[in-house]
Amino acid sequence: MSKVAIVTDSNSGITQKAAKEMGIFVQPMPFFMNEKEYLEDITFSQEQFYESLEGDTEIATSQPSPESVTQLWDQILEEYDEILCIPMSSGLSGTCQTAMMLAEDYDGRVIVVNNQRISVTQRQSALDAKNLADQGKTAAEIADILMATKMDSDIYIMVDTLKYLKKGGRVTPAAAAIGEILRLKPVLQIHGDKLDAFAKARNIKAAKSLMVNAIKKDIANNLGELPAADSENAPWLAIAHTKNTEEAEAWREELAEEFPGYEIHIDPLSLSVACHIGPGSLALTWTKRIV
Repeated sequence: MSKVAIVTDSNSGITQKAAKEMGIFVQPMPFFMNEKEYLEDITFSQEQFYESLEGDTEIATSQPSPESVTQLWDQILEEYDEILCIPMSSGLSGTCQTAMMLAEDYDGRVIVVNNQRISVTQRQSALDAKNLADQGKTAAEIADILMATKMDSDIYIMVDTLKYLKKGGRVTPAAAAIGEILRLKPVLQIHGDKLDAFAKARNIKAAKSLMVNAIKKDIANNLGELPAADSENAPWLAIAHTKNTEEAEAWREELAEEFPGYEIHIDPLSLSVACHIGPGSLALTWTKRIV
């Protein structure tokens, strides 16, 4: 039986410590602050990131260097027969394309999956892949399963401030000014490889309601109805946030009425997303269960 290692990157939200506990390998994503490179969860923390972001430090996201990627792969292949690599969505970064190019030199021992996930949905893909590997699936078989279900997932994100969307050019200064005056809470959607505007809400309560209704509609469209929590095809639900742990935990308690019996995982949104939306956001996600 082929011994398959699962590799993802820190956009999954999986820390180095958690990765060791899960038996998964995590490539740290690099960031540049004041032209100095930092590695997520290695040379800087979430707390340091938000301190810099709120202090208007210029922060730029980047890809891992080819050398750092192949160094990790080479190290893993000393112990494993194959690698199944799950980078962040190709629509949000060039990381995936670079990994695919590098994998060409590994004679089929490294398979890169472009199943277009990020943050908690990327985390779930890594967990699903590890489970499939433990069942004895080959890297190619796992890749086929992940690709067949790649569109069976959505993330809805309420943005707390328009400051960072304006800074990144995603909204005009005029639109941002009006939105701040009206205290609008934009809701964004990540589906497949796209990050798009979904709706505008007047307040946090309305934004939460929008996201819950959207998730329920997506699940109904995909599965026909919301399965009972103990059903074998009950989807995975998760909350993500940017520096908003207390609100996220409170919302999980509120969601117990909307999704009775469901366990809802909470994790910070990836820093690559946080760069563009700033602190204070809340997100709700669903991912189809692989059985």
